[in-house]
Amino acid sequence: MMRINLINMKIDLCILTWNEIDGISELFPKINKKLFSNIFAMDRGSEDGTLDYYKNHNIPFFVQNKPGRGNAFIEAFERTENDAIVFFSGDGNENPEDLETFVKFLNEGYDLVIGGRFILKGSKSDNSDDFFRLRWLGNIFFSIIARLIWKTGVYDSINGYRGITRRAMYKMKLDAQKHEIELQSTIRAAKLNLRIKEFPTKELERVGGERKYTAGTFTLGKTLSKMLIQEIFKRKDF
Repeated sequence: MMRINLINMKIDLCILTWNEIDGISELFPKINKKLFSNIFAMDRGSEDGTLDYYKNHNIPFFVQNKPGRGNAFIEAFERTENDAIVFFSGDGNENPEDLETFVKFLNEGYDLVIGGRFILKGSKSDNSDDFFRLRWLGNIFFSIIARLIWKTGVYDSINGYRGITRRAMYKMKLDAQKHEIELQSTIRAAKLNLRIKEFPTKELERVGGERKYTAGTFTLGKTLSKMLIQEIFKRKDF
């Protein structure tokens, strides 16, 4: 097991769910609870038993005031005063074994830590419902653009499996409401010369449920394109 050189950073784990009872019931027991100062969930308003699972396992949860993954990120930081948050989706795609790596790099002083599914040696993406690799190609395309324009150094600028410090969240002034918040945070971290670390992750297959419509290939493509254009014309002070 990897040894972590802790610098007394208080890190929370925020579980993101929306009707993910199959995924969360399989994944939560695999999470190393000792890594985090606090574990809580932001939920879109599940109706499949996810909230009952949280209640039965004494997991604090908050139903979002506003829908959207971006709003979940923003509201999560409003719910805690600790130094950083690692965001973990309950759909099964994200490997709980990587949580230790997030904690390690956050404690080494990185402001934004991203699990990269592409290009990096040892990385892998789940393409089980992306037969023509359209989403795969789109993700790489947007990451290349971000690398060229803002020198992000990131190959997977859109993956939601990431850790963010409170310091960085304050400086980036994130306001994206949906899945585009990942691209926005990657770009703005680079604009501000914050410390970014990407490490290879192997995305697992979804456990139950279906991919949300807001993360569909074409819907997400339109949302990300709009975000990219907005960031090109935004000033550095946002």
